[in-house]
Amino acid sequence: MRTAQQWFSEYGESHQNSTNKAIHWIAVPVIYFTVVGLLWAIPQPDWMAALPWLNWAVAAMVPTMLFYLLMSFPVGLGMIALSLICLGICSALERAGLSVLWWSVGLFVVMWVFQFIGHHIEGKKPSFFKDLQFLLIGPAWVIGFLYRKLGIKY
Repeated sequence: MRTAQQWFSEYGESHQNSTNKAIHWIAVPVIYFTVVGLLWAIPQPDWMAALPWLNWAVAAMVPTMLFYLLMSFPVGLGMIALSLICLGICSALERAGLSVLWWSVGLFVVMWVFQFIGHHIEGKKPSFFKDLQFLLIGPAWVIGFLYRKLGIKY
């Protein structure tokens, strides 16, 4: 398995332009939230409904967090924190009577438009066109950026 640094270096090749980077620092975490929200919105089967905290978003996070933890323990911890924030937002939207599904769909579309604008400015295709695993690397790349700013090794 590649290290976080190897993933981030390759991902960073198509994220050099400052405008594209700025778009990604905002859009990538929001897109991550929208994926969590879309999974949250899938109706639970009866066996899952018996555990009120368990839904498709939580179920999908288990192997995803394992991927991040194996790639880099500190990055994995950051992704767990981001994931808990996303779950909290989904729960808050639901408690407020708002549609997690429609908020997720709307933000997903808008943020992907911005992502493609950023890549147009950059002049390079998104990394996931080369390898779908880069869809998982984007959010970790943002965590890695924050860690570098804070002087945290990953």
